[in-house]
Amino acid sequence: MSHTPEGILEQLKKRQFAPVYFLQGEEPYYIDLIADYIEEHALQEHEKGFNQVVIYGKDVDVATVLLQAKRFPMMSERSVVIVKEAQSILDMEKEEGMKQLEAYLNHPLPSTILVLCYKHKTLDGRKGLAKAVGKLAVLLTTKKLYDNQVPGWVNSYLKQKNVRATPKAVALLSEYIGADLSRLANEIDKLLISLKPGAALDERVVQENVGISKEYNIFELQSALIARDALKAYRIVQYFESNPKNNPLIPNLTLLFSFFTKLLCLHAAADKSEAGVRKSLGNRGFLVKEYMLALRVFPLQRCIDIIHFVRVADLQVKGITGGDMSDAAILRELVFKVLHPVPRALAS
Repeated sequence: MSHTPEGILEQLKKRQFAPVYFLQGEEPYYIDLIADYIEEHALQEHEKGFNQVVIYGKDVDVATVLLQAKRFPMMSERSVVIVKEAQSILDMEKEEGMKQLEAYLNHPLPSTILVLCYKHKTLDGRKGLAKAVGKLAVLLTTKKLYDNQVPGWVNSYLKQKNVRATPKAVALLSEYIGADLSRLANEIDKLLISLKPGAALDERVVQENVGISKEYNIFELQSALIARDALKAYRIVQYFESNPKNNPLIPNLTLLFSFFTKLLCLHAAADKSEAGVRKSLGNRGFLVKEYMLALRVFPLQRCIDIIHFVRVADLQVKGITGGDMSDAAILRELVFKVLHPVPRALAS
């Protein structure tokens, strides 16, 4: 049976440890969070020298892992074996290795806490090992968040820290950093260090500390494109050209792609009213006006064309097409195409 990260952490904080934890899936944040908690808290500091082992999958086979797991603790109630990058264990996906691990799951050493961190993938559910893990271990399966789930995660994380945040600050973090939860948590933690006790996290704090210029950033460029303000758009492009380290093109293209993809989904939605758009955006009301305007400025076919232009720009910046064009030239060309529709036969 699969567990939630919150449920596992709650049991760990009560010092209710299981013999085997199998942590798998696409999102490494919770895998690391739980493994790190066990590594830090399962044993007292003086017990760790003889009773805690951290090994990496690429360096071992299943037999070596189980040899460590079957060792009795020395002068301690329990021992801990943490296998990081367990998906790289040499024979993890071979028949013999799976049989050995399955046999251990059926008869684990009660004094050992074995933690297997199986990142970026999951076990084949058709195999006996996956079924045994589901029945006999504490199983966590993580999935990447969808873009529209990120603001909710940010709010939840801040709530755990007892910090209030403005909707715009949450949106900036969500859009600028994206669904990389490890990076998000790290950036938020750094922001909270500079925040005065009791103060709310607002967009100014985010802009000043996450490297987002207040006037010249991808969100302002996005707004300029929607407003068809060519002067402002090209000023921002020029600023990006002057500050390339703080404004790498690939992440900015990713954000533009995300915006126009969401806009395409809104075009396909049955309810295009303000209430419908608000619901589709996850009740982020401060974005509704911008998206409502964008729906009028960029009709369905224009939206499809622009997504194509962003993909072309992505190929250019990666050197697949476009020759030796600079990042600034690629962005300038993209902005021109967005601002000035051309006949479809000429679009590229």
